[in-house]
Amino acid sequence: MRLGSIDFGATGYAVMAIVNRTPDSFFDRGATYTDAAALDRVAQVVSEGASIVDIGGVKAGYGPTVDVAEELRRTVPFVAEVRSRFPSVVISVDTWRSEVARAACLAGADLLNDTWAGADPALAEVAAEFSVGLVCSHTGGLPPRTDPHRVAYSDVMASVVEGTLSLASRAVSVGVRPDGILLDPTHDFGKNTWQSLEISRRLDELVATGYAVLVALSNKKFVGETLDLPEPSDRLAGTLAVTALAAWQGARVFRAHQVPETLQVLDMIASVRGDRPPIAARRGLY
Repeated sequence: MRLGSIDFGATGYAVMAIVNRTPDSFFDRGATYTDAAALDRVAQVVSEGASIVDIGGVKAGYGPTVDVAEELRRTVPFVAEVRSRFPSVVISVDTWRSEVARAACLAGADLLNDTWAGADPALAEVAAEFSVGLVCSHTGGLPPRTDPHRVAYSDVMASVVEGTLSLASRAVSVGVRPDGILLDPTHDFGKNTWQSLEISRRLDELVATGYAVLVALSNKKFVGETLDLPEPSDRLAGTLAVTALAAWQGARVFRAHQVPETLQVLDMIASVRGDRPPIAARRGLY
């Protein structure tokens, strides 16, 4: 996996910190909508150990219309400023629009986080043109910013594998680097809670494709519904539990609101797997 200037090798993982340039984010309620607050947030998450910063200008779910011009205004100058201040961080832009993707790449983006499964097919061509990474996601055919309603699959994980591999294959065919492609099963998007839980326990099937896998689990509705926690701020423990499960099965990138807690989970899983030595192993040795 190679994103921006960082080569993560065959097993390395990364935390993708969320920085929403929206006034109506489900989790932070617009806490990083202003430039100053957003830049403070980037500085914080980089100091906490995030390798990737994911910048989005449109709320994923229902809400006021955000046209291309407004999305550009919210994201592109900010991407340029982050690139200037943090030259080594991997900058991801959460967009499904090729116009925004192109402008973001010109401003210094390294990864296009397309959470709406190729709704704009030209996004892959932009990734190829700029030799940046691309997230291939699964939404069950839903258009952007819509919620699932009585969605059904004969086999949800088979649909995830087929859909993301199809997008990855097309991306490679137009010139996107295979080591820059991430597959995202896209919990909650086009899925009910039962289906998100199923793809969580069967994530190894997506990992087995050979592509790096990204999971965006942080404080999502399927966690809240599973534990009956309506407030997103109460969902950290549940998020970390499913994060550990995903890490054990081989996911590589973890999109998260709470960076230090997520990194501790990933470090612990890596140590249990034998990929990372404990930092201070003294017990029983002295």
